[in-house]
Amino acid sequence: MPKLRAGILLFRLKNVFPEILLFHPGGPYWAKKDAGVWSIPKGELNDNEEPVQAAERELKEETGIEIKGKLMKLTPIRQKNYKIVFAWALEQDVNHLDIKSNFRSYPSLKNWKK
Repeated sequence: MPKLRAGILLFRLKNVFPEILLFHPGGPYWAKKDAGVWSIPKGELNDNEEPVQAAERELKEETGIEIKGKLMKLTPIRQKNYKIVFAWALEQDVNHLDIKSNFRSYPSLKNWKK
């Protein structure tokens, strides 16, 4: 059975253009890799956890962002590694200074401003 993951594609409209918040994996393996590695905040489902619950949990854990608004369900995808990713889109403006992670801080988000 493939591993199941879930996440939220956070976006906002700025002057009618969408801006999407993506994250880069950390650690030495990813340090000098950029092409094709940026992703939405997502993670594996816990036992007996619904995908939408996992997506909300992962957004909170990885960014500190509380969901405000209605989630829009997207079509699940199968990654090259055969993991299945369930995702929801959420239109929500976020102040980059409010993003906090259980892993690290994100000083590189200086361009994600209100």
